[in-house]
Amino acid sequence: MSRIRGKDSAPEIRLRRLVHKLGYRYRLHVKELPGTPDLVFPSRRAVIFMHGCFWHRHEGCKLARLPKSKLDFWKKKLDSNKNRDALQQQRLYELGWRVLVIWECELDDADRLVMTIRKFLDEPTRGQS
Repeated sequence: MSRIRGKDSAPEIRLRRLVHKLGYRYRLHVKELPGTPDLVFPSRRAVIFMHGCFWHRHEGCKLARLPKSKLDFWKKKLDSNKNRDALQQQRLYELGWRVLVIWECELDDADRLVMTIRKFLDEPTRGQS
């Protein structure tokens, strides 16, 4: 597990390039925010998390299957990741931030992902019309 990257993973870099190509600018890994979101858009009060399907337990995804060995360890660890994600997202909502989670498997359908990102980022922030 020491080789698993928390930042700058291949899927995260693919997402960053796509968002930048769409013309959006962002900050990376803002430690002051709960969960240290991968992409932060301060003026839009919006954050994007890039979640690996395995590590964050993407429901219904073939990439999220459990390993066959050390099942007790993995189930506990992965459930804890999922619970922590939910708590951090709730804290962000309470602070007035909008949250979008992009799953690793969603990177395969670029057209759909572009529409999702544009819809999310172009949505007016709370208090604006």
